[in-house]
Amino acid sequence: QVHLVESGGGLVQAGGSLRLSCVASGSIASIRDMRWYRQAPGKQRELVAAITTGGNANYADSVKGRFAISRDNAKNTVYLQMNSLKPDDTAVYYCYCRITTMSINTYDYWGQGTQVTVSS
Repeated sequence: QVHLVESGGGLVQAGGSLRLSCVASGSIASIRDMRWYRQAPGKQRELVAAITTGGNANYADSVKGRFAISRDNAKNTVYLQMNSLKPDDTAVYYCYCRITTMSINTYDYWGQGTQVTVSS
């Protein structure tokens, strides 16, 4: 059994910063891609940022230069540093990991989501 637990969301004024964390725990052999998605009310879930095992990162155009994704492989944790936040960044943010378990099966896992609200 594997669980992803996110933290760090909240209410912030425009221009402010937040740092999201997502910790994976359980029967984990290795973690491949780690990603952050977000879903705003009435909109489809969208990919915000992704990072490979080797640390290569990609970002949605809307967050380039403002957000930074990082990972700590020893702690099975992925972070999303969000700076210069805008009201359009308001959404529920979800962590995603592709994980190979101790039984050598690979599955996609999602966190429960954490709310980020940016006030103008």
